[in-house]
Amino acid sequence: MAKRPIFIPSPETFPFVEEKLIEFEWHPGFAKVQYQRSITSLHDAAAKCNIYPVLEISSKSLKSLGINLSAFNLKFSKDQYTLSVECAYQGSKFFTKGGPFLDLYHVSSREAKKDERIHNSGDFVGYKFFEEDFPSKPVTAFYDWLYLKALHQNKSLANELLHYEGFSDIAFNPKKSLNCQARAAALFVALYRKNEIQNVIEDKSYYLNLIGSKKVNKMKSLVETTGTQQSLIFTT
Repeated sequence: MAKRPIFIPSPETFPFVEEKLIEFEWHPGFAKVQYQRSITSLHDAAAKCNIYPVLEISSKSLKSLGINLSAFNLKFSKDQYTLSVECAYQGSKFFTKGGPFLDLYHVSSREAKKDERIHNSGDFVGYKFFEEDFPSKPVTAFYDWLYLKALHQNKSLANELLHYEGFSDIAFNPKKSLNCQARAAALFVALYRKNEIQNVIEDKSYYLNLIGSKKVNKMKSLVETTGTQQSLIFTT
């Protein structure tokens, strides 16, 4: 047996994502089919806890949507560049002895994650995405912000995402990692249902205030929540 979190959008409750730890049967082995058996087992267990449907977001997902939404595969444009969420995240880190490493914007996601400079450049300081500085705390804020921006540009993927009530990443271990693509996806859905997506995309300070505090002094929402949920965030 094993345990993994399911991330559930929670638009009315700070911090907008609920983490439900689910126990399930683990299928050992490194073959993709073994991971997929474990994913199926996890989702079946989640369904018994009334969490359904659940989407696995990783390269191991049984659905093409989940594969496309992996941070390694999800891409967005910035100025003249097109880069993955993973490359943007790794390349924007800066440390006491180096960074940001802008050349990582142009390599594969796997190369960016494994670049030795990420681990050998001194103490971590923060992020610089092009000319925009980003604080190191809240600890998942920058990664989530990149993911939100990328999803906002990928309208068809965003629309499909809204049909799910929970998200998983079979490889994510909360004891070893902080950032999680499944959590970022759940945050997107929660902020959409809260009518806040456009606000957080357009205003970084507003986003940091929203996710960093239970009380938001400045509310920009022009649409008042009525309890009637839209079926789509975008029209194509």
